[in-house]
Amino acid sequence: MRKSGPPKGLIAYLVLELLEEKPRYGYEILKEIREISGGHWEPSYGSVYPILYKFEDNGWAARIDREDEPDRKYFELTDDGYEELEERRERGTEKAKDFADVILGFFHVYAAFSTDERFEIPETDDEWRFDETFSQWIVEQVVRHHEHYFETDFERIESTPEEFYERYGIDEDD
Repeated sequence: MRKSGPPKGLIAYLVLELLEEKPRYGYEILKEIREISGGHWEPSYGSVYPILYKFEDNGWAARIDREDEPDRKYFELTDDGYEELEERRERGTEKAKDFADVILGFFHVYAAFSTDERFEIPETDDEWRFDETFSQWIVEQVVRHHEHYFETDFERIESTPEEFYERYGIDEDD
């Protein structure tokens, strides 16, 4: 179970990956992460810039000056930064469950707002609503994105969570 927000270390990992492509400045990193998320998430300045400064302090990134943009603080990966990125890539599979928990957790809250009598959120015209139709639309978008990224038709998985975990050798408590 996740306590809050995106998986721990996600933003730092994305910053390393983006710096591997090319030197970047903070605002550019924010916009790239927003694009990667399909426009649904953009970390705050207060999360990206401290990461860049921490990377600089750790020797994973170095600030570079650019004559064409002297007022911007560009950062590039150092050799130690490439090593850190490789280590984080190797640990990346540990994040898959965290991602699933975040996605499913927020969907459960959305569905609870739609169905649980304790929540009395009024429906308004011309706005998003917590109801079955909008819930279906969210699920449909997830399916469409699955089909797009994996270039396959979505097929329902009929197994229970317990059966799924057993089939793939996953410890339910992890």
